Amino acid sequence: MAELIAPEEVPRWVPGDLTGDSGSLGWEGIRLRGYRYAALDVSVPTLRDYVIVVYQSMTSINRRCTGDWRHEQIAPGSVSLLTRAVQSDWRWSGEIEVTHVYLSPVAVKDVAAQIFDRSVDEVELFDVLKADDPVLSGIACLLAQESREGGLGGRLYVDSLKNQVCIHLLRRYANVAFRELSPNGGLSRAQCRLVTQYVDENLDGSILLADLAGVAKLSVFHFMRKFRAEFGCPPHAYVMQRRIELAKRRLARRDVPLKVVAASCGFSDQSHMTRLFRRILGTTPAEYRNSITG
Repeated sequence: MAELIAPEEVPRWVPGDLTGDSGSLGWEGIRLRGYRYAALDVSVPTLRDYVIVVYQSMTSINRRCTGDWRHEQIAPGSVSLLTRAVQSDWRWSGEIEVTHVYLSPVAVKDVAAQIFDRSVDEVELFDVLKADDPVLSGIACLLAQESREGGLGGRLYVDSLKNQVCIHLLRRYANVAFRELSPNGGLSRAQCRLVTQYVDENLDGSILLADLAGVAKLSVFHFMRKFRAEFGCPPHAYVMQRRIELAKRRLARRDVPLKVVAASCGFSDQSHMTRLFRRILGTTPAEYRNSITG
């Protein structure tokens, strides 16, 4: 697969004057960049993110991406959409000013998973060169204002706009492909493999619920429900069980101190390991060691 290009790399192929950028503001899953361009004839490589282009100028524009060349007369407020990971060719005949809104695939898939209550494999935006859509152009305008001026609840405000624009795109301009479903409504086989592998490889450190959900590419809410359906217990209980199993194997070596076993298996300390052994196995780590080593 061709290398995917980040938003800040686009000027290498589409030279213009940068008029705005939200990159330093810490927004998650969404980024805004403004440009002023002269007339151009350019090829744009495959982009990492989904792109909404909102125009502030009139021009004649041609584009080819998922099909043949298409032509439109663009006006202020017009919107173009470009799906991710697709190479495109653009031509326009006059100077234009535009706002680019970039949406990360993680952000779009997360919203799609919540909407459809299913694991999402891929989202593809329609090949739209010109749309008169006041929702998209209005959100771009609000994002541009926020990037310049900021305000109360800035990140929460941007997150709400991000969710709104994702939902709008999914309603009107997108095809969604879903991952294979588990027969019991739980995780897919691939998700189970990735999650259990991640747990086993990180038992000696901190394992956060958000990290596990990220491995499965699900929201925390959906991951919790699907994990319980698949494993019959919440993720925290499963992680504790795996820590206990690892500790049992390491207790077979009498030369390893109990506190070292506890630390290497991700317990907060030796007393934490002892409490869990008593609760789950009805014995202490020392008693268990004696029972298997004599």
